[in-house]
Amino acid sequence: MALPQLNVYRHERGTRALITLAGEIDLATAPLVRQAPAECLPDGIRSIDVDLTAVTFCDAGGLNAFLTASRLATDAGMTLRPHHPSQCMTRVIEITGSGFLLHSFPAAAARPRRIPVAAGGTP
Repeated sequence: MALPQLNVYRHERGTRALITLAGEIDLATAPLVRQAPAECLPDGIRSIDVDLTAVTFCDAGGLNAFLTASRLATDAGMTLRPHHPSQCMTRVIEITGSGFLLHSFPAAAARPRRIPVAAGGTP
């Protein structure tokens, strides 16, 4: 069985940084998720955007790491905003009800909900 892999890319401009996560976020890769924002602090970064487009898997341990990173960034006076969460990341956040902890994460309520249709064709 292959070990989970997570690639972390960082681009910065002035006091802003873009961190792109690509791969799996779980217990094995969680330290990378927590470490990336922490490394921005000594460099004078004040605002971090995290691109989650290429996240292919995220379990509860991975989500916990991301939430911890968000809290640590906030405690350090930085902002950390997730962008473009993958479907798997969105699903984990919806299931756990933790979207409210991520400042700019789109609320599950903002997405259209499917209404079950009875056998007769009316909801």
